Amino acid sequence: MTTTTWLPVLVLASSLVPAVAIFLLPEDRHRTRTTLNLAGALAKVGLVVALIPPVLAGRRFEWRVPFLPEVDLVLRVEPFGLLFLGLSAFLWLLTTVYAIGYLRTDGRHRSRFFGFFSLCVVASSGIALSGNLVTFVVFYELLTLATYPLVAHQQTAAALRGARVYLTYTLGGGVALLLGAVWLTALAGPVEFARGGSPAVAALAAEQPGAARAALALLLVGLAVKAALVPLHGWLPRAMVAPAPVSALLHAVAVVKAGVFGVVLVVDELAGVEVAADLGLLGPLLVVACATILWGSVRALRQDGLKARLAYSTVAQVAYVTLGVALLSPVATVGGVVHVVHQGLMKITLFFCAGLLAQTLGATRVSELAGAGRRMPLTCAAFTVGALGMIGLPPVAGFVSKWYLGLGAVDTGQPWVLVVLVVSSLLNAAYFLPVVGRMWWGRPGSTSRSGTRARWEAPPALLVPALVTAGCSLLAAVAAGVPLAPLSMAWLIVQGG
Repeated sequence: MTTTTWLPVLVLASSLVPAVAIFLLPEDRHRTRTTLNLAGALAKVGLVVALIPPVLAGRRFEWRVPFLPEVDLVLRVEPFGLLFLGLSAFLWLLTTVYAIGYLRTDGRHRSRFFGFFSLCVVASSGIALSGNLVTFVVFYELLTLATYPLVAHQQTAAALRGARVYLTYTLGGGVALLLGAVWLTALAGPVEFARGGSPAVAALAAEQPGAARAALALLLVGLAVKAALVPLHGWLPRAMVAPAPVSALLHAVAVVKAGVFGVVLVVDELAGVEVAADLGLLGPLLVVACATILWGSVRALRQDGLKARLAYSTVAQVAYVTLGVALLSPVATVGGVVHVVHQGLMKITLFFCAGLLAQTLGATRVSELAGAGRRMPLTCAAFTVGALGMIGLPPVAGFVSKWYLGLGAVDTGQPWVLVVLVVSSLLNAAYFLPVVGRMWWGRPGSTSRSGTRARWEAPPALLVPALVTAGCSLLAAVAAGVPLAPLSMAWLIVQGG
């Protein structure tokens, strides 16, 4: 049952109103800015929590308004979008707390930073709520424009260079996405996302398979940029010049998640998996996903910069979502969908901790982390949880994702994919375990800044978000079968709930 309501608009307004107000604030209005940030983040979490029971009961909330000739702007609350929206709302709240603490000593351009920070969440929420292709494209491009100033925030030569690279890649991807959307709309008419695929796209694929294949391929190429699929991933490591809260936002909440969320929408809810398979789109997508998983892991091995190592890890880890939807198996799709949440929890933990180590110890390189666990045991414990999850070891969330992806590979009779998963886990271990070992058992030397003095953890505003996300990474695996757990939600989504 679909209900017309303003609720989706209220979800966007919970971020948009604070964004506008924060832009207008003088730099010295720290308390007012903090209040607006936290009020908006808490309001969004409250709205998402209120939406969960009726959506799980089968209700769908929708708001639409005429936008282009014969095309509406459609916001709709459905299970998959709600999963992404819930992740965005929860992690935005924690990242807001972290960012307030992180930027407390930097009085420059904080109103600009938090204004664009909130606009970024408006765009992410709009992507999650998009009911048709045109609405998705609008918010997808808004995300590009809102995140560019965040990457360039520090205004150094490196930051501006990284921001230009980011903008070049994402605008190029945006052009491909727009061309695909215009072409598909011209051929099939306005297309809305639907469980199992749009009937209009299915009809087009039956009548003009070549045109349908080309239009959908353009959409996937455009999405592959933000999803950081090889060879369109080059912007992600270079964007690591941004402050730690922005890096966390890019990797766990917004940009790369928007890319893989869009890939899932195009395959499952625009084309439909059967149509996508018949058009020959899933085979190349599977190969690209596997290549990205291995290439990102190999490149991560060679990075001494901690954020650079985490960036290449993101390239590899986010590709698991694409792998799940490309395998043409419900079990694998569950693994891919749940990894949207699991990777977000684990990766934001790692970036939070990287920021803490840089702020407190001045350590930004792996070679500088020897003995850090003696100084910052809680921070290093949270990092260890995230790292073990990325490897895929129980009892952390990454194990659950990889288990279902492996089952899907066996289910579809493609054991070579299982080999890719095993090799990627070994590579993950090769670039994460030395970091963990150096933190806990390394002896500080001439290249280490961690020292051997008494414990010195970061302030609570910085430390608590990292501990919460690390705890959630454990809880998502230990309580995976509990109702409302990410895995239970993924099964509901894949089964068409």
